[in-house]
Amino acid sequence: MTTLTTSIPVQRVSKSRIKEVDFNNLEFGKYIADHMIVADFKDGKWHEPTIVPYGDMLMSPAMLSLHYGQAVFEGMKAFWTSDKNINIFRPTRHAQRFNRSLNRMCMPEVPEEMFVQSLHALIELDKDWIPTSEGSSFYIRPFMFAYEARLGVKVADHFKFIIINSPVAAYQAKPYRLKVENHYVRTAEGGTGFAKCAGNYGGAFYPTQIAREEGFDQILWTDHKDHQYIDEVGMMNVMFVINGTLVTPKLTTAILDGITRDTILTLAKDMGMKIEERRVSIDEIEAGLKSGAVTEAFGTGTAAVVAPIALINIKGQDLAIPEAGANSFQLRVKEKLNNIRMGIEADVHQWNYIIPVR
Repeated sequence: MTTLTTSIPVQRVSKSRIKEVDFNNLEFGKYIADHMIVADFKDGKWHEPTIVPYGDMLMSPAMLSLHYGQAVFEGMKAFWTSDKNINIFRPTRHAQRFNRSLNRMCMPEVPEEMFVQSLHALIELDKDWIPTSEGSSFYIRPFMFAYEARLGVKVADHFKFIIINSPVAAYQAKPYRLKVENHYVRTAEGGTGFAKCAGNYGGAFYPTQIAREEGFDQILWTDHKDHQYIDEVGMMNVMFVINGTLVTPKLTTAILDGITRDTILTLAKDMGMKIEERRVSIDEIEAGLKSGAVTEAFGTGTAAVVAPIALINIKGQDLAIPEAGANSFQLRVKEKLNNIRMGIEADVHQWNYIIPVR
């Protein structure tokens, strides 16, 4: 993908904090890089983005996002490539999803060019924070929130768009033990499930906490009406291999349009895998696990790429899923995706946004 030139004003830190980082023990989100992008939308228009030192911000206790929840974020990654350049993976797709989320929350869209140029300039400036160990990456968090101070229930007139970055280690989670949720809901069709808004995540904490107290790692969310059809796993999309076919719930307004989900579906086609995007019932998965038709189950998302599922508790019964072997689809597609991002395999879909390092 062709890179853009950038001309965003920069206020550099007087002293970098990078020496405080233990790159051998990176906890997700613990360290934030030296700089951040800040841009204001007010008076009906966007004002010029600026790169400033990362730090605390002044805000009013009456700030509208604190009271009425106008807050949206994205999550994406950058990597060192095999030829020592920087790759931001699928930034335009993330920009498009960010804007869909903003629209749902009555927030102004961020121009795609401004979004991508901001990423470019910020990551190029803080490139020394990108970790180099195998599987590690630079986690990118663009977000936007209502900044106007007023207690009236209204759509805000002043918003802040910010991007911060964090070095993260390779994802090392053990295979998930899941509980099918048949009481609480993450969201509902017609709601905000397809948007990456803050409330979706806060509302999921309580039922997830209950599941963990019961010995599970995450929840397998089901539809809000009858709890018969699968939506997502935790905060990820979910996929199954059933009789050799890759099956995943079709997108609705209750399901996030995951960039990793879309990437894996595209690669599955390239790899000759049959795919089905359709409604997936709990009963089908239960029967498939008992008969052996379901051979793989995994979550997909930015942090993990693929997160294997070891067990699903359905109607109080623990049903095990075979451990993913070296020839499993999930591990093969993960390796292929990683090779594309690293520049080892050809980027035929033009997903990589390359920042040349001088």
